[in-house]
Amino acid sequence: MTSLLPEILRICAAMLAGGLIGLEREFRDKSAGFRTLIFIGAGAALITILSRLIGGPDDPGRITANIVTGIGFLGAGAILRDGMRVAGLTTAATIWLTAAIGMSFGAGAYLFGASVTALSLIVLWVFPAFEHAVDKIREEHTYEVVISDGREGLARVESLFAESGLKVNVRQYFKERAEMRCRWITFGRPQAHEKIIQKLLDDPAVTEFKY
Repeated sequence: MTSLLPEILRICAAMLAGGLIGLEREFRDKSAGFRTLIFIGAGAALITILSRLIGGPDDPGRITANIVTGIGFLGAGAILRDGMRVAGLTTAATIWLTAAIGMSFGAGAYLFGASVTALSLIVLWVFPAFEHAVDKIREEHTYEVVISDGREGLARVESLFAESGLKVNVRQYFKERAEMRCRWITFGRPQAHEKIIQKLLDDPAVTEFKY
């Protein structure tokens, strides 16, 4: 039993690291939360330990290489696409990193695993405040506009977006009988969004729009 104590401590350390990272994901109500990341960290550590026991010191990477493949499937399951938006990338990256941390503890690299865990927690807890500050300066809005004046109206609305100072990332056009239904996904300052909204309201060719 005493000979297994170092391996048990490694798995416990991996579970603790996964739990700490999982708490943040659970707090933000993400798909991979507390228990999931505990299991991922513990599983990665266990497989790393077993790879050394089974594969021997000369070939420890043969089994651990499969962790990367397995975690890739879990990460892909956390990524969701909703129209033009992609969600779950941070959660997928967290799953991948938790597995890597578990492998570090499983290999006995406590300082390495603990350091990466601490840095990960800083990124997850502190950096959203910076993102929020940036979002106040750089807001994203999707505008769906119905234009009744055909190509001339479309060209006029396009010029409104160009003059507003907004950056247009995506343009989509759908022709419906005499009308055109258009979508613009834009980024820019709040004042620029207010400006384009007012101009769309004043344009006679715009029969309907939402954002």
